[in-house]
Amino acid sequence: MDARVAHNLDMTTPTTAIIPNAFDSDPIRLAWMQGSPPPADRLIRFADGDYGSFPKSRWSFSHFRQLMPTTQVARGMGTSSHLASASRTDLDAVTFQELGTNRTLTWGDAFDANYTDGIVVLHKGKTVYEKYAGALTEDGQHIAYSVTKSFFGLIGQMLVEEGVLDESALIQHYIPELASSAFGNATVRQVMDMITGLDYSENYTDPNAHIWSHARAGGILPKPHGYTGPQSFYEFLQTVKPLGEHGVGFTYKTINTDVLGWLIRRVTGQSLGHILSERIWCKLGCEQDAYLTVDTTGTEFAGGGLNTSLRDLARFGEMMRGNGFYNGQQIVKSSVISNITQGANKKHFESGGYVTLPGWSYRSMWWISHNEHDAYMARGIHGQAIYIDLKAEMTIARYASHHLAGNMLIDPTSLPAYHALAKHLIENP
Repeated sequence: MDARVAHNLDMTTPTTAIIPNAFDSDPIRLAWMQGSPPPADRLIRFADGDYGSFPKSRWSFSHFRQLMPTTQVARGMGTSSHLASASRTDLDAVTFQELGTNRTLTWGDAFDANYTDGIVVLHKGKTVYEKYAGALTEDGQHIAYSVTKSFFGLIGQMLVEEGVLDESALIQHYIPELASSAFGNATVRQVMDMITGLDYSENYTDPNAHIWSHARAGGILPKPHGYTGPQSFYEFLQTVKPLGEHGVGFTYKTINTDVLGWLIRRVTGQSLGHILSERIWCKLGCEQDAYLTVDTTGTEFAGGGLNTSLRDLARFGEMMRGNGFYNGQQIVKSSVISNITQGANKKHFESGGYVTLPGWSYRSMWWISHNEHDAYMARGIHGQAIYIDLKAEMTIARYASHHLAGNMLIDPTSLPAYHALAKHLIENP
């Protein structure tokens, strides 16, 4: 999920509320879910529907498996790949200017400003910075939200390259169940690049937005008493109506990735957890299994349900930076990575209204900067990110629980920090 507005899963929170800072909202200090059982005012339950409201989210984002059903993404039986350490003490002092202001911050300042739960920086394949906070630990796992999309965008692009998916084919060719929906006459490529015309709102501040119906159908939120709507992700996708034309402009909508997930399952005959494990996770030499949230039919949430450890997220990012080569093997063909990093139509992207991302594009569910460092990203609400800077030979993996969800509201203290760190590493190798 992503959005261009401030929001969280508790729509009753007043916009004028005083938001506690990273220290005051620390979930360990606030003792969320501590005790046997936790006291009523420290209890977080899925059934209450507010597990994603701030500051409860600072605990929830590191404990999704305790809140809803999940399925395994196995790491395999091999040993974990070695992450060499070359820790540096100079990085916290790196300065940058916050976007849209004259305020100067340091890399260390940005850690708390972004409510960071954990961040790893790799430079030339070695860990130069690693830090945790909140409820996330080095052996813990965290929700990736829309960073999930980039995993399945990559797998989708792999299947296109292999000829298993025809990117010019209509969705209804593979999924007849969607023939009468808005997706039926969209092409695979239009779905993968999110240039579809859909009557679907992802405005989290609107209680009537379609995203809430999508969340209830897929079990991301509890279904209210008497609920009679769609019972699963796939049922919901069949109800989506058209709005505008396909192929005209970029409009970020999570349901595109759910369709891609359905496509992957349909053409491979495998669950998303299995294919992600087989093609990526068990080849990276991950330290831990990952997991995906599922709906009541066992369908994985392709649009935002992946949970991983931070180091394993960094391994994946480093594989991307290495043109698909990692852990002594070519995990993904370099041509697949090149297809993604070339980006897409910048004019299409402009229609999305992302003012913090001028000149960017969106290709196979990756965000391509087209800047002088050839940087590109996977992005998720509340600050989840993989940032890859090819010129600086730098990979950043970050998990966070920012009180704001929309990345455009977090970018001012994130994007310039990433770029400043990249320049520092180039100038001070």
